Amino acid sequence: MTQLTIDIVSDVSCPWCIIGYKALQEALETVSPDVTATIEWQPFELNPQMPPEGQEITEHLTQKYRISEEQAEQNREVIKQRGLSVGYEFGNRGGGRIYNTFDAHRLLHWAKTVSAAKQTELKLALFDLYFKNSGNPSDHQQLLDLVEQVGLDRALASEVLSSNQYESDVRQIQQRYQQAGVQSVPAVIVNNKHLISGGQPADVFAQALTEIAKQA
Repeated sequence: MTQLTIDIVSDVSCPWCIIGYKALQEALETVSPDVTATIEWQPFELNPQMPPEGQEITEHLTQKYRISEEQAEQNREVIKQRGLSVGYEFGNRGGGRIYNTFDAHRLLHWAKTVSAAKQTELKLALFDLYFKNSGNPSDHQQLLDLVEQVGLDRALASEVLSSNQYESDVRQIQQRYQQAGVQSVPAVIVNNKHLISGGQPADVFAQALTEIAKQA
């Protein structure tokens, strides 16, 4: 049995990140028990300059990627179908807003100090908050409700959010991955040296993991 370490650089408002994770999960089930992995989530902000009030999502997408509203809708349908193919049903993303996610990343960093498993639970809850429930991952009350939902300490999380705790840690990690060349997410990094970019299908992940395990 080969044990791998997997770092997933991602943002909680990135649809391809949850698609990629679900495909990675499927791949890990395929290669188990010969190959197993521990997973940690690393921070990446798609929109670090986003103001607190956020921005209407279609307006944001058309401005950022210089595409039409029709193209944005086509892309949304592609994402919806890819999500369904890996067992993830996106909510109605025809409306809604995009938000700043820095505080969510600080909480995820704190959750990792408890355990990698709890960090993953919180990350998945954040994906659901945003993509299924059109929630706001910058809203402290919504974040604290998620913390409680996954069995983490709400009071400790509140202390993190009401201070600048882990701010420098998250900034340093973001900078480190950017300097290493990560410009888009998801970026799945295996054993600190093998990069698998994007929300790949499960068979692509499975093949890559099998090859990496042979070298480990």
